[in-house]
Amino acid sequence: MNVHTKKYLIDGPVGKIEVALDLPDEARENGAAPRGIALVAHPHPLFGGTMDNKVAQTLARTLVQLNYVTYRSNFRGVGQTQGEHDAGIGERDDLRAVLDHMRAQPGHEELPLVLAGFSFGTFVLSHVAAKLRDEGQAIERMVFVGTAASRWEVAPVPENTLLIHGETDDTVPIQSVYDWARPQELPVVVIPGAEHFLHRKLHILKRIIVDAWR
Repeated sequence: MNVHTKKYLIDGPVGKIEVALDLPDEARENGAAPRGIALVAHPHPLFGGTMDNKVAQTLARTLVQLNYVTYRSNFRGVGQTQGEHDAGIGERDDLRAVLDHMRAQPGHEELPLVLAGFSFGTFVLSHVAAKLRDEGQAIERMVFVGTAASRWEVAPVPENTLLIHGETDDTVPIQSVYDWARPQELPVVVIPGAEHFLHRKLHILKRIIVDAWR
């Protein structure tokens, strides 16, 4: 992602999980307290999705700019993460392991948590978030891009979730996102002319997220 990105391995349910960590400038340079911690989940691993996907990186870069200590991790079978693809089921346990690791870092125990996902990552994160809420654990906000509502059973999300979708997305047709969001009364922010991977529209994605935090 950048010269300051730190990549390392942690223990997961079925082996090692590869994690990338990015610190806000002030936290990295002088140890200043961050605003919170954030976890970014990447698109489908069987279709080339990794934590270095450009949308996942844009999500991470934007959250770092907003002063969140930001983590990404590779799903099973991707990069140095061990195990085999489990259709988003075992991957939920892996993300919980990453979250536990995040919380275990000094000073991070009570920091606000942001969850951000792209495509397949939204499906996995939605179920992780539902479990966290059932356990009484707070989530400050969620950001979903290319919500995979046409392909998987994405769980309901909190009312302040930021949903962003490309107008011409033919991987996840926008109508399926409307149908999923409608009963939850969730607004959908549409990027005109954008396809699934937001080619040449990533600067708009970043702007939408930064504006939503103001």
